[in-house]
Amino acid sequence: MTEVVIRTDGLVKDYGDVRALAGLDLAVHRGEIFGFLGPNGAGKSTTIRVLLDLLRPTAGRAEVLGVAPRDGGAELRARIGYLPGELAMTGRKTSGELLAHMARLRGGQGGDRIATLAGRFGLDLDRPIRGLSKGNKQKVGVVQAFMHDPELLILDEPSSGLDPLLQREFLDLVTEARDRGATVFMSSHVLSEVQEIASRVAIIRSGEIVDVNDVRTLRNRAGQIVEMRFAERVTSERFTSLPNVEDVTVESWSENGTDGASLSCLLHGEPDALLKAAADYRVVHWSAQDRELEDLFLDFYRVPAAELVTEEVADGGR
Repeated sequence: MTEVVIRTDGLVKDYGDVRALAGLDLAVHRGEIFGFLGPNGAGKSTTIRVLLDLLRPTAGRAEVLGVAPRDGGAELRARIGYLPGELAMTGRKTSGELLAHMARLRGGQGGDRIATLAGRFGLDLDRPIRGLSKGNKQKVGVVQAFMHDPELLILDEPSSGLDPLLQREFLDLVTEARDRGATVFMSSHVLSEVQEIASRVAIIRSGEIVDVNDVRTLRNRAGQIVEMRFAERVTSERFTSLPNVEDVTVESWSENGTDGASLSCLLHGEPDALLKAAADYRVVHWSAQDRELEDLFLDFYRVPAAELVTEEVADGGR
């Protein structure tokens, strides 16, 4: 049986009257890249802070590397590489001095990798932290998370502020860590980068997990956009009740004395019923386009904004 590295059972976190996590259940296995998806305010950062014992849950339990976060102490934290969503770095020290200091706090672990990782990301180790741009501070954050070769990486919006070339370098770094046996738990609202490297994905909405699956299954579940053009008039009622068919739209057209109709719909699963219904008419054009994971993600979020609990409100605007 595959070892579970991160587990939460019925995790609840309240900020006063605001519920940020509402019974969260997760299981992340050793050696996988696990994507944790949701828009800002869905509960991603709150979950991560509980896993790192930066917050204590209101109810439920969490385990990281087989230990409750509150019981793991420094020994547990030494096994984790953490990149927060917001980096608060100031002061006169250079980035090189800061990273060397962090290596000393870890008993010297990772000090020999600082220069190599900085070179990959074009980080100038001699520049003072206080003068760095957001993107360069993010580079420092990436280096400190990876440099000690941790067995678990917890990354909160890790590519924020990186340019496209460095985002590619970052994804390569994540894959290399996985290949060395590390487990990666990566929260993001950038679906394209997650679906490229993650083995499984969880989608969180209003503090609850609404789906967990492998990326291929999720993309298949997203369905296809089907478009047809008929050389005669058709009605939407003929297609709206078909199995596996949703969001039917029919528009009439007229061209060179011929009246026809164009139909578009969302297809989930087998097209058999749709094809048989279309065969009753003269079809002059047909196309089917796979939807992206982003489209499925948006399906889960087709709810009024007022129903979503935001971490910004829960954190008192911090």
